[in-house]
Amino acid sequence: MAAVEQSGVFAVPEVKLSSSSGHRHMPVIGMGSAADPFDEIALKQAVLESIRLGYRHFDTASLYRSEKPLGEALAEAIQLGLVSSREEFFVTSKLWVIDAHPDLVLPALQKSLRTLQLEYLDLYLIHWPISAKPGKLQFPIPHEELQLMDYKSVWGAMEECQRLGLTKSIGVSNFSCKKLENILSIATIPPSVNQVEMTPLWQQKKLREFCKAINVTVTAFSPLGASGTKWGSNHVLDNETLKEIAKAQGKTVAQVCLRWSYEQGATFVVKSFNKERMKQNLQIFDWELTKEDHEKINQIPQWRFLLNEEFISPNGPFKTLDELWDGEL
Repeated sequence: MAAVEQSGVFAVPEVKLSSSSGHRHMPVIGMGSAADPFDEIALKQAVLESIRLGYRHFDTASLYRSEKPLGEALAEAIQLGLVSSREEFFVTSKLWVIDAHPDLVLPALQKSLRTLQLEYLDLYLIHWPISAKPGKLQFPIPHEELQLMDYKSVWGAMEECQRLGLTKSIGVSNFSCKKLENILSIATIPPSVNQVEMTPLWQQKKLREFCKAINVTVTAFSPLGASGTKWGSNHVLDNETLKEIAKAQGKTVAQVCLRWSYEQGATFVVKSFNKERMKQNLQIFDWELTKEDHEKINQIPQWRFLLNEEFISPNGPFKTLDELWDGEL
């Protein structure tokens, strides 16, 4: 399905989530809200503008501090008649590590819902495969507060959230194949999504193949390398191979990256508050990369950029990066 522009509004393809309540469909492209620096007013304005363009999928997390302005923007969009009802939106939020305890999952989700002014989420993700001492919402976490996650009880609490109708789907983020297998081995409701770093420079082939085999949708965060943030860089947008392909296609490097993700069968969350770039990011569904383009992209040297060494500690649950990522480096 192509994204068709009607009255300035683009229609975005959707994917069916495997384990959702009510056979929920997720728009392929979502708007991210992890901003650096963070500006509530700018975020609200960008969300409203994105809705006018056709964005319906919005990604947030308790850690991002963006739930409040996002919820306000969604409510305003409904009030303005930009959409007919809340059902047109697909909203994702995430469980932070301090709340990754069986007795805190439901209260954390309920708090997110209050902050977002919503009755339910469409997708709730475990943000990282690690827990921490309950308390202050912060990152990085002091090393002495890092704790091993009890996958069985935490996932059981996530399943209860879906059964209660407080979220239509549940999933994980930053989970390796091995850690995803751990969840599957104890799950009654399997995860619908695994949200991970994925770009042409970190293609996640092994993880994508594994997720496809178990019917878990892969969502790429920072699909353009999170350029302009303190945690990202220009390493993706400045890649010479991608620049060469973009020039030949008459597209931007960002469009090439997003089209590549789409052709891999992945969904993606991309953040831009610039109207023209938001529009360009939607203009990727009516053209294709060539076989030669794919061959060139397959030759790009691979390296995981977002290692999250902050979760590594000599006395913590993960003593090395290899343990955190289970060798997927």
